[in-house]
Amino acid sequence: MNGFGELTLAFGVFLLSHSIPPLAPVRGRLIARLGRRGYLAAYSVVSTAVLVWLISAALRAPYVALWGRPDWSPWVPLLVMPIAFILLVGGIITPNPLSVSFRAGMPRHPGVLRLTRHPVLWAGALWAGAHLVANGDVAAVMMFGLFAALALAGMPLMDARSRKALGEAEWRRLVAGLKSQRGDGLMRSIVLGLAAYGGFLALHPWLIGVSPLPH
Repeated sequence: MNGFGELTLAFGVFLLSHSIPPLAPVRGRLIARLGRRGYLAAYSVVSTAVLVWLISAALRAPYVALWGRPDWSPWVPLLVMPIAFILLVGGIITPNPLSVSFRAGMPRHPGVLRLTRHPVLWAGALWAGAHLVANGDVAAVMMFGLFAALALAGMPLMDARSRKALGEAEWRRLVAGLKSQRGDGLMRSIVLGLAAYGGFLALHPWLIGVSPLPH
């Protein structure tokens, strides 16, 4: 496809893949067939594949500068992404009854959930916002702007969904419970998150084709 055609198509598929499976009737049927872990695994594989396609399409799209790439811009993601990785890894390894999680139930050690009940979504918002600043072209604004908007909008939507499913009293009880637990395990999230960030930083030129380090 020429111009922004492939990127537009990838956008559409990305939106569909993140809007249809989470719908209650569809999600219920998929969980009944695959189980909760199977549903999450399949959803993760599809989401990752579509995300890789979307990023590839953005990299292949014509470069149309808006504010360009100032010399200081690479420092924005370099400083923001360690925080995003800590939130992402902490959100993945910690059970979370109120937001995106691969594990159900209340956590024994809330870790990053003491900071926010939506660590994975905040990680996505920080990643998108930092890369939006560092890549001032039309394709980057389209892609990272979409991700930032979805992550930020997802937090109140997820709160509303969990409030409805659990009931207001139970939702408030869980929120208070996450903040009141001791032995928060935050250090584990920090260590694993920084280790993941270091690994991804080393692989960034090979995976994305661009070095994230300032020249």
